Amino acid sequence: MVHRTTQRNPILTCTWHPTTHTIPPPLGELFAFVDPPRRSHVPLKRTAALRSGRSHSWFAGRPHRETRTFRSLHLRLSRPYLYSFAFPRLLLSSPRRPHCRVVKPSSLALEHIHRFDGSINLIGELPKCSATESPNVRTIYGVIGMLKLLVGAYLLVITERESVGSYLGHAIYRVSGMQILPCNHSLNSSSAEQKKMEAEFSVLLNAAEGTSGLYFSYDVNLTLCLQRLHELGNESKLLPLWRQAEPRFLWNSYMLEALIDNKLDSYVLPIIQGSYQNFQAAIGQKVVDVTLIARRCTRRTGTRMWRRGADMEGYVANFVESEQILQSNGFTASFVQVRGSMPFLWEQIVDLTYKPKFEIVRPEEASHVAERHFLDLSNKYGSVLAVDLVNKHGSEGRLSERFANAMQTIRNDDIRYLHFDFHQICGHIHFERLSLLYNQIEDYLNKHGYFLLNEKGEKVSSQTGVVRTNCIDCLDRTNVTQSMIARKALENQLKQIGIFGSDDSISAYPYFDASYKILWANHGDHISIQYSGTPALKGDFVRYGKRTAQGIVKDGWNALARYYLNNFVDGTKQDAIDLLQGHYIVSLSRDMSSPTKAGALETYASFRLALALVLTGLMFALMSLRQAQINVGHILLSLVWASLSLGIAAFVRANGRVFTNRPRLLRSKH
Repeated sequence: MVHRTTQRNPILTCTWHPTTHTIPPPLGELFAFVDPPRRSHVPLKRTAALRSGRSHSWFAGRPHRETRTFRSLHLRLSRPYLYSFAFPRLLLSSPRRPHCRVVKPSSLALEHIHRFDGSINLIGELPKCSATESPNVRTIYGVIGMLKLLVGAYLLVITERESVGSYLGHAIYRVSGMQILPCNHSLNSSSAEQKKMEAEFSVLLNAAEGTSGLYFSYDVNLTLCLQRLHELGNESKLLPLWRQAEPRFLWNSYMLEALIDNKLDSYVLPIIQGSYQNFQAAIGQKVVDVTLIARRCTRRTGTRMWRRGADMEGYVANFVESEQILQSNGFTASFVQVRGSMPFLWEQIVDLTYKPKFEIVRPEEASHVAERHFLDLSNKYGSVLAVDLVNKHGSEGRLSERFANAMQTIRNDDIRYLHFDFHQICGHIHFERLSLLYNQIEDYLNKHGYFLLNEKGEKVSSQTGVVRTNCIDCLDRTNVTQSMIARKALENQLKQIGIFGSDDSISAYPYFDASYKILWANHGDHISIQYSGTPALKGDFVRYGKRTAQGIVKDGWNALARYYLNNFVDGTKQDAIDLLQGHYIVSLSRDMSSPTKAGALETYASFRLALALVLTGLMFALMSLRQAQINVGHILLSLVWASLSLGIAAFVRANGRVFTNRPRLLRSKH
């Protein structure tokens, strides 16, 4: 009998071959977890079973026959302070060994994870549970990785997943819940200072549980676009997924090192951060399937105000690869675009003003940094067309001028630069004028094309160049522009494979048109939330094809939300990101002073306290004015209170950077 899964009540899945696996005799209650095979041509085999008893837990099963990656695991809690997690083959621990977790692969050897310090080694005997212990078992869906802090290690596991669609016929899941399992019993014997620092790091780690936009697959490498997957050699396709992965898009790369070092390839699950969107629509007798995937680069990842520009190696902030995939009529097509901050050293440090000043750092290095950046893009994508959307004048104009000057020395036939002043040409409502931009880049797009496979899976054409789009944040203007370019590419693809006639367009099919706009609007919102904390601005045009009053009001609200997050939240978020990505590595060899130690003013600076004092002073000033008719001395008193409030406000304004929430672990490297 086959039980199908649901998102809210997932059922563990696997298959069992009676000739290669032996299920131990039952102890206690029997739990059966059955699921049909993922492909129709794979025969349904005898079902596997999880048997959970007082002293043992067994799970018979095997990883996927091609990728050798486990699809689900078991988390076992024997006591309130003792828990263990198990992969489909088996994972256990014993109340007699409350200091360890045990992973049992297909061989007789057991994988032992020490709760004292997170060390991993092999043991030959399964720990026994006492007859009085009755463990609880729960399903988890993958190991994200292990992170070592000052004196302990922490295991990150996926506790909830949501099926969001498929990529080339393979299931794609979104991480909707994760849990951190501490392996830090050694903390009990640590010094008070170490315990304090570990607690500070743990707070950042707990904040990371809310990381959004994480996606994974057990069967296919999400870090690679369709063209690169097709170009993989036969030997590369036999490697574990993490060995095939593009390192820059592997979100949990640093956290996987402990598993990789211990050769646990079957337990290594590559995860990307970005977005996955998909819809299907009928055009005549044909069904058109459109997928949009975003892959965020981890090299210079972070929040909107604390990660701008590039580092000395040429890696830029908010670098995202967007791949649009079309499947219809037996054909599969892929079109890739990228976005990223302007590739030279610049920053915009928050200081409580609505729009902090742009600061160009080491301007003499601009051309060298830009050259490294575009050389890297050329090696990966071929030809590159940089489309710069920032304002020509004002504060943005200085950045645009620096970018244009840096490009002068590296321009060639394969690297081109085009400036398009989005705000001056399109304003805030006339986004249809983006057609002027398309007219300038149409020849480039036609020349470098897109990747296309025919009905037999044979390559028809390749994409030999990429459009790189940027504005200041690479969010709002960039998303509007990229959606326009991708729309034109999709129309050309549909014409080539025979779905559209020569004069057809997406707008002629209302349902398809509406679905496509929502696809790109959601895509932009997800990328924006990860970088700025709010959905993208100008999203109403992408979603509905026009600016609306509701959209303008929503943009105003999101702009205020960005101001609050940038000034009072994102510093801590940046620390959490740096910790997860290994940009800041905790080590005993570091200075033992707390990473959050600050100067005297910064230690006691509190914007909330300052605001409360200002408001209190103004309130007393108004109260004194009301009493001025009775006693003239109250006028002087009101002036004193008002002066005190204004003085505090001026002091906060002059020292705005100190009163913001700033990163403590690692400042941007320039």
